[in-house]
Amino acid sequence: MKNALILISILVLASCSNNDKTKESQEKKGLTAEEQLKLDLTQAERIVQLPLECIKIEYPNKLNQVIAGDFDLKSPDELHPAFYGCFDWHSAVHGHWSLVRMAKSFPDLKEHDQILEGLSQHITKENIAGEVAYFTPKLSGNFERMYGWAWLLKLSEELHTWDNPTAKELEETLQPLSELIASKVIEFLPRLHYPIRVGTHTNTAFAMTMIYDYAIAVDNLELQILIEKRAKDFYISDQDCPLAWEPSGYDFLSPCFEEADIMRRVLSKDAFKKWLYKFLPDLKNADFELKPGIVADRTDGHLVHLDGLNYSRAWCLFGIAKTLPEYSHLIKIGNEHLNYSLPDLTDGNYEGGHWLASFALLSLSE
Repeated sequence: MKNALILISILVLASCSNNDKTKESQEKKGLTAEEQLKLDLTQAERIVQLPLECIKIEYPNKLNQVIAGDFDLKSPDELHPAFYGCFDWHSAVHGHWSLVRMAKSFPDLKEHDQILEGLSQHITKENIAGEVAYFTPKLSGNFERMYGWAWLLKLSEELHTWDNPTAKELEETLQPLSELIASKVIEFLPRLHYPIRVGTHTNTAFAMTMIYDYAIAVDNLELQILIEKRAKDFYISDQDCPLAWEPSGYDFLSPCFEEADIMRRVLSKDAFKKWLYKFLPDLKNADFELKPGIVADRTDGHLVHLDGLNYSRAWCLFGIAKTLPEYSHLIKIGNEHLNYSLPDLTDGNYEGGHWLASFALLSLSE
């Protein structure tokens, strides 16, 4: 009993401290409840160092591979010549996406030329051919389904929408892998009978959101129509999402909010408004509250996932408010989530540093 009281006291004090930190940050920036935090050059200069370094760091590495024989026992850069860094394949991919997004958004970034040079060294015809070859054998054909697939197509989308000669060359070089991944999505999604509703990599709604944006950008009508259909198949009848059950201890995505994020894309504004009211009815209340996920130890690779949850909740909340202005009170909650995790983004811990920059960028640039 005594230990329980001590624990409760610690949690209360931590909550008060986080609330004070959020309030102080908001006041310094002079933000009203309707203004959201955004990415600026100062933030970009701070964040860019993380992916710029990690795309070159081969070890430690989590390969997540199925081994068919001794011939599969190779180093990360042999198995994945383009995307071998940042601890695992998907983190390497979205590390490259982060660099594209920042160079594209900030031409005056002092690392701009360094970014283009690094991207050009990794995304070569030979390296991408090696990546395509990895997905060919039966045992590795479903590698990174669908989280890594989604990030690869997000990278392709970012290059496609950047009016830059180097970006156009990189997009063309990446295209064999992009087309292969798109075809795998088209083959797989009709066979997925039930959506995967978790707060980690295999969340179906998150992957479909990223892939849908790619399909729109590159005019892949087949992929666009498929995702619209499957999203409605999976989620159109959902009601009363149990937000009180979130987060789980290792979540970096919100099952409820990720579902709302894809549905706001595939439904008309009026249809989404009706759907959202049934799905998350409390969200409409101006006094709705949602506390950021608490990270107890940022040196623990799983516990630090909750920083990712704070970023992903923020981009979903900002997205809802952008689609439905009457939900603008959610912007304040999104800012609170960002303000909890942003100060520790560049804390030197590789457990979060190898991937969190991408999540911070997505939320700051939503």
